[in-house]
Amino acid sequence: MAGNASYDALLRDTAVALTAAGIDNARFEARLLLSRAAGLTIEQLISRGRDPAPAASALALRELTARRVRREPMAYILGEREFWGLPFRVSPAVLIPRPDSETVIETVLDLLPDRSRQLRILDLGLGSGCLLLTLLREYPQATGVGIDASEAALAIAQANADALGVASRARLQAGDWRRDGWTSSLEGPFDLLVSNPPYIESATVEGLMPEVSAHEPRLALDGGADGLAAYRLIAAAAPRLVATGGWAVVEGGEGQAPDIAALFAAAGFTPRPARQDLGGVDRVVPAQH
Repeated sequence: MAGNASYDALLRDTAVALTAAGIDNARFEARLLLSRAAGLTIEQLISRGRDPAPAASALALRELTARRVRREPMAYILGEREFWGLPFRVSPAVLIPRPDSETVIETVLDLLPDRSRQLRILDLGLGSGCLLLTLLREYPQATGVGIDASEAALAIAQANADALGVASRARLQAGDWRRDGWTSSLEGPFDLLVSNPPYIESATVEGLMPEVSAHEPRLALDGGADGLAAYRLIAAAAPRLVATGGWAVVEGGEGQAPDIAALFAAAGFTPRPARQDLGGVDRVVPAQH
C-alpha cells in the first residue's frame, strides 16, 4: 500500500488480504480497520474514497490488518464491543461480549419487570461487566457485586462501570469460585445471581476458531472435562447466595441446559424452561430459590 494510495484503494487491498486469510465479511471488516487507522467515520471514508490517504494512515492500517490476519478478534483490535446497545471496553483479559449473552438480560427483564426495584445483584465471572453493568443501567435502584478471578478483567470492568455511570452502585472484587471459602467475602443474600461461566469442554477448547482458542482468556472458556465444572460450584453455593424467592439466571452452551437445570434443582431451586437465543439454542437457564 503506497502512502499516496486512495482510501478506496486501501480498502480494496485490505479486503483482499482479509479474504486470503479466510476471514468472512472481509470488506466490512476492512472498512472498520480503515476507519480506525484513518480516524474517520465510515461516512467520511465513503465521501473521501478517491482522496489520497496520508502515509501515517496507510501504515497504521497495515499494522491493524496484520493483527487481524493473525486472527486476533476485531473487538480486541478496536478495543470495544457493543452489548445491549452500550459500548463496552474489552481487552484480551476478558471474554468478548456476544449477542447470545443478551438473552440473559432479556430473561431477567421478563422475570423481574419492575424496573424500580432495589435489587441486589451478584455476577459471578464478571469479565467486561456486560451482564452486571447492563442490569444496573436497566434497574436504576439496584446495586451489584461482581466477582472475577482476574485483576486485569476487574480493571476493564471498573473502566466500563465508570464510563456507563453505574460505578457508585457496583462493587467489583477479586474472587475465584474454584477455591474453598470463595463466598466468605460476599454479604448475601442477593435477589438475583447472574453468570456466564466457562462452559467449553477442556478437550475441545483448542479446536475452537482461532479468534477464540488463541486469543480469548482460557480461564473464561474452559469448563472442565464435561463443561459443567463451574455450574456445580455455582449451584452448590447458590442456596447461601440467593434469597428465598430470588433467581439464578445462567448462560450455558448448546445442549447443556438440562444438565444445568438438574444441578440447580438438586440444590433446591425450581428451574424454569430454558430461554433460547436468536439462533434457537437453549442458552439461558433461570431457576428460582
